[in-house]
Amino acid sequence: MSTEKSYYMTAEGKEKLEKELHYLKTDRRQEVVERIKIARDFGDLSENSEYDSAKEEQAFVEQRITQLEKMIRNAVIIENTDTNSNIVSLGKSVTFQELPDGDEETYTIVGSAEADPFEGKISNDSPIAKSLLGQEVGTEVTVTTPGGDFQVRITKVE
Repeated sequence: MSTEKSYYMTAEGKEKLEKELHYLKTDRRQEVVERIKIARDFGDLSENSEYDSAKEEQAFVEQRITQLEKMIRNAVIIENTDTNSNIVSLGKSVTFQELPDGDEETYTIVGSAEADPFEGKISNDSPIAKSLLGQEVGTEVTVTTPGGDFQVRITKVE
């Protein structure tokens, strides 16, 4: 028996996934069924691109529902109970400066389920987060990425 992967996320991240799951199960699933019904009326299914497209969309929706159910079932909620506010940990925002003279960047370290770099949320599995986790303000850290190594100094943890 295999152990299922845990998905680290904030309470807000879990709520967002639950809303998406509800939408897919109620509204989206019905919309796809309607598309399939309409496409069937076009005639011969062997040459019916609308039908094929609708069936592909149905498969995608069902796959996403299964994925979301698994993520929600195995969710581990990140709670900031860490008493040392200067230590980088899951769920905290960290500001760092690339050395020697780079701009400051701020990211919140979250689980992979809710990572979105464009919103400033990076996965705890990312090379940057792995390098920063457990470090404290003022520490200089080497971040190893597929594109090469670089040095950063942690300036703030919130």
